Amino acid sequence: MKQVGIVVCNYNKKDDVLACIQSILESKFRDYDIYVVDNASTDGSPEAIRKTYGERVTLLVNQENLGGSGGFNTGLRVAFEKGYPYLMCIDNDALLDENAIGNLFAFLQEHEETGIAAAKIYHKEAPDYVQQFGQRIDFEHFCTEVPYLNAYEDGGMPEFVYTDAVAACALMIRRSVIKTIGFMPEDNFLYWDDTEWCYLCGKAGWKVASVGSAMALHAMGAKKERENTFPTYYAWRNWIRFFMKYTVPEKWEKMTETFLDSMFEIVYEGIHKGERNRTRTVMMAYDDAIHDVTGKAGENRIFSLDASDKPWRELFSGAGEYIINPGEYPATAQSVKERARSMGYQIKWLEPDEKNISAREIVICENIFEIEDLSLKKIYIDVDDCILATEEDALDVINYNYSRRSFVEANKPVFLQRLKEQRSIPPAMQDQ
Repeated sequence: MKQVGIVVCNYNKKDDVLACIQSILESKFRDYDIYVVDNASTDGSPEAIRKTYGERVTLLVNQENLGGSGGFNTGLRVAFEKGYPYLMCIDNDALLDENAIGNLFAFLQEHEETGIAAAKIYHKEAPDYVQQFGQRIDFEHFCTEVPYLNAYEDGGMPEFVYTDAVAACALMIRRSVIKTIGFMPEDNFLYWDDTEWCYLCGKAGWKVASVGSAMALHAMGAKKERENTFPTYYAWRNWIRFFMKYTVPEKWEKMTETFLDSMFEIVYEGIHKGERNRTRTVMMAYDDAIHDVTGKAGENRIFSLDASDKPWRELFSGAGEYIINPGEYPATAQSVKERARSMGYQIKWLEPDEKNISAREIVICENIFEIEDLSLKKIYIDVDDCILATEEDALDVINYNYSRRSFVEANKPVFLQRLKEQRSIPPAMQDQ
């Protein structure tokens, strides 16, 4: 019997999963078996895996896409039944250093108090910068924090860190932990499943570690919208559900207000920018979360992206010369220039100290809804691409705070009531 049963979960990433498997096979540590789970891919992944690696891997093909957690669990259950002392999850777009698996195994062997150990993850697109080296769950602000996110690798970070959670990108777990807490939570379908799994590991008394000598590369941007609001739905629904499940009652009201504030920002900005489909998805994710709807998204939850370029065309067609003040946001200023160029506008960009009475001035800011200057003599663009340039925009800014209060107060009783019901608070005690 080998020591480690490795599970790779794949969906429609044929080239990535072949490279991932190859990186595993090049590991100096050899005491493992590989199980590749294909989640009903349509890009020829299963055939390519069989052709390239044959019997060097065990291929398990699901008849439908079971999501990240369901896909991993297909392999984890098979490996668990085989009796491996350790099991490992690896994302299909991860590339492991030749020492990663062996160093995770050695760490768990040497640290009996640790239930889960994960690799130190670097950006595949920028290998000198950290993507994740541990994750903290913040029950004060109801979010997660990645302490070393985008930090440059200068050799000065700790050899290992204990935190609340790690990503399932390259994660090794003890068999005894799974016997206690079960397999990866499948309710989420996608996102937050690894965070919850690690949280349950911690609640059961084990530590969760990230090990600096176990290194892996991982692509970034999985949660970014590309064609539709698919990632937005799962990220919001499962984020809300996690904190509804595990926040202590004394913090329920604060949690409720925090989530409603965050939702309002997305909704209001979406309406302001004409991106109504993202707004619809966030509200449906919220509705499903408070009604404990889990698993794969139902109908009318995920929509195509509908961003409008009308505000930008109205902006750029107004003059041929602009002065742009980037302030603390030079990247946003540059993206504004590139947007104009990509839309075919021949703009002459002047430096802030250049004087030209006919040039329009654009100021880059953090949030247009905090701007007090509503004279419209200057144009404001914030880091989320919201524009303050017209009387209609100014009205949105004027009404922002009142609309926020109305949204939060209107939704707060519903959120709290559903929270109490989900957490099984008896009706007689719900008003206390």
